[in-house]
Amino acid sequence: MVAEHLAVMRDVCRHAGARRAEVATDAARAEALLAARRCSLPALARLGSLLILEDVTVPRPHLPEMVSRIERTAARHGVLIGTFGHAGDGNLHPTCVIDPNDDTAVARSHAAFDHIFTAALELGGSITGEHGVGAAKLPYLERHLGSDQLMLMARIKKAFDPAGILNPGKLGS
Repeated sequence: MVAEHLAVMRDVCRHAGARRAEVATDAARAEALLAARRCSLPALARLGSLLILEDVTVPRPHLPEMVSRIERTAARHGVLIGTFGHAGDGNLHPTCVIDPNDDTAVARSHAAFDHIFTAALELGGSITGEHGVGAAKLPYLERHLGSDQLMLMARIKKAFDPAGILNPGKLGS
């Protein structure tokens, strides 16, 4: 089953225009491919002074569409976004390269991520895959989970922290 999924992912990548799509056939090649993937962030860091790394997840069949939406979003907002991630679990890390002293670039990056988070939800995904929600994604959490889930989380927080001293001002406070 894993081999079939890998073959499908490789074919999807090739069909979507990937210059190269490879499935490791042994541990040494797998490690070499992982090493190349680990270079993604340092390579992006060479392009600008600030990276805003985000984290979205979509069902694997929607990965090509999500990557396309990220590319269109970057072009529409005039920002540079490099995307890498973990295709096996549908997790992507769109990473925006900006100059933090350029207020318009910062605003454009925020607008771009608004569209990216919305796209992930539209494709049946999540606004986070492994990095957690954080303060930046709180406005999207109700769209993602629904108001009933948020109310339940607030009640649980209140039960364990009636004085509101743990992580004040954050979710559930």
